[in-house]
Amino acid sequence: MNISINTNELQQLLQTTPAAQNVMLVGKHGIGKSEILTAFFASKGQRVVTLFLGQMSDPGDLIGLPTKNEATGKTDFMPPYWFPTDGKPIVLFLDELNRARPEVLQTVMDLTLNRRLAGRALPQGSRVIAAVNDGEEYQLTDLDPALVSRFNIYQFRPTAEEWLLWASKNNVDERVVRFIGENQIYLESQDDTKDTGLDKTPDRRAWKHVSDMIAGTDELCIFHKKLIAGIVGVKAATMFFNSVVADNSISGKEAMLNYAKHRVRISKMQLHELSLLNESIFRFIEAEDIQDCKTTVAESLSAYIKMLLSTKKSEAFAHWISTYSSGNYPKTTVFILTDIPDLYAKIQKFIAEL
Repeated sequence: MNISINTNELQQLLQTTPAAQNVMLVGKHGIGKSEILTAFFASKGQRVVTLFLGQMSDPGDLIGLPTKNEATGKTDFMPPYWFPTDGKPIVLFLDELNRARPEVLQTVMDLTLNRRLAGRALPQGSRVIAAVNDGEEYQLTDLDPALVSRFNIYQFRPTAEEWLLWASKNNVDERVVRFIGENQIYLESQDDTKDTGLDKTPDRRAWKHVSDMIAGTDELCIFHKKLIAGIVGVKAATMFFNSVVADNSISGKEAMLNYAKHRVRISKMQLHELSLLNESIFRFIEAEDIQDCKTTVAESLSAYIKMLLSTKKSEAFAHWISTYSSGNYPKTTVFILTDIPDLYAKIQKFIAEL
């Protein structure tokens, strides 16, 4: 069993691991491996080149086409389209490594050990990161132990909370965010058994597609349900559709921007409803630019916490404290510390008395 890491830990791993060491991520498709890697290294000014090895039918797709060197009479290989010619280091992301043909995998051996490809060296400081699909539903190629030994291997399992925060920051439709917040089991398929290969199941990428499809549509109809079923499968689509139809919840954004309007409804919420609202409030403050409404948000959050304490909803406040202490919301922590010092003092007192 490989060591499991979440998104935050993956970013720390990429920051810590020397460029000379190769990293292999094990996980399902659609969980954001490529997006996370690209965003991380782009922030450092490095280009990420993604190669889908499972789609390559010949080693030439990876190393380039052979050509005759007229000066020597020997065969050289023309550099492939992705090969860096400016001398700047790159991050080479070898996706679907264990779906590649054996002859393609052979060309990867020298690349992972010596950073060379058909005699041509990658720029100093270049990295090699691979991803392999994990599960019986994939058609896989057994990897040579000698190749496996050249990687540091980690099971990549991003948490639902990390995806929900990402979704809030990337304008994913609030209905999708609420549904996954309440039904995290539907974020991705839990079934690893093989089937016909044509049965749709949910994954993180698919829910973003759902969001894009329903964006700007206030009322969903039966036709939308069919469209969504083609993206995440019938079961998940049915649950999502029923949730949207029956939804009367309050988002963290609504609560923080107009607490007085929703105060009575919030005070009557049950523990599980307040827990969902807690998480929505944290995502709102973390993901949104609240600079122009900081005073309103500070007053609303103070009033909300006062309500939790005065109505003896201590379990809901304990959940709020747990979410605060998770380390997933650094921007929110700083906001409370600097803009609501009285609330910060209550938090410290509550934690000290545990």
